[in-house]
Amino acid sequence: MTAATQVEPGGRSRRAMPSRPVLVGLALAIVYVVWGSTYLGIRIMVEDMPPMIAAGARFLCAAAILGLILTARGGLPRLALSRAELLSCALIGLLLPVLGQGMVTVAENGGAPSGLVALLIAAVPLFVLMYRVLSGERPKRATVLGVLMGFAGLALLLATNGIGGGFPFWTIALVVFSSASWAFGSWLQPRLKMPRDAFVAAVYEMAIGGALLLAVGFGTGERFDPVEYSARSWAAWVYLVVFGSVVAFSAYVWLLQAANISLVATYAYVNPLVAVFLGWLVLAEAVTLPIVAGGAIVIAAVMLVVSTERPQRKQSIAKEPDHG
Repeated sequence: MTAATQVEPGGRSRRAMPSRPVLVGLALAIVYVVWGSTYLGIRIMVEDMPPMIAAGARFLCAAAILGLILTARGGLPRLALSRAELLSCALIGLLLPVLGQGMVTVAENGGAPSGLVALLIAAVPLFVLMYRVLSGERPKRATVLGVLMGFAGLALLLATNGIGGGFPFWTIALVVFSSASWAFGSWLQPRLKMPRDAFVAAVYEMAIGGALLLAVGFGTGERFDPVEYSARSWAAWVYLVVFGSVVAFSAYVWLLQAANISLVATYAYVNPLVAVFLGWLVLAEAVTLPIVAGGAIVIAAVMLVVSTERPQRKQSIAKEPDHG
């Protein structure tokens, strides 16, 4: 798809903004690919860095970078928000950066393999579906089928690659908890009074989440010794700041306001496939027949959920002028 050409007064033409479906597709692609690589990045980062301080500094720096970009484009008033919006951002900052990604960092520091973590995080769509049902929603049968089918594919991947690993059980339990927290925050955010600008919301969520992680890290005895960390860990940290947080987290927060939650949650199906591929590419992990079979089931589930949850074309066309 390409952006349409609009004619200005006087006969001049200019390129129109891409349609919302195009932007949603681009944001999904970023979340699919970039977040799939962050599990490996986190694993490398915590080889030397303390998990909560590293994660907290990551989100604070990302918030500062994104805030500066928004200020340069719209001035300081662009970052203004009401008390209710600030409280909502604080709650989402707790659920997503702290209890979600922050606890994943702690789990990987405790020994949980990055690939297995990605597989466990794939439970997010199931938790989202559970929250939707508990709130009284009745998702389409095809959506339920797609979620269950995706989980079946991931269960196959987990059963053939993650069972019997030599790592503490608490790390796996923590990842499951972080998955439930991330899903709850993702489901809750569209129901809160949030800033109309999704990128402003991302700034405050990351800033508050980062500050909380730093406070807990220092409070539990973690130390910050930058000269002691390897160039490898620093490179992973920089990658997580720029791509994992500024780019991908901002895209995800925008998606929560622009697309159906079941569509957004399909990233949890694709991320493990990216993680498995990177494990093969970077760590020379074998790609077995069960991995291929599980991956095929996951892709089929994503296609089913996407085709079921995306808006009808007529609705999209009708709404496009509001966002042009």
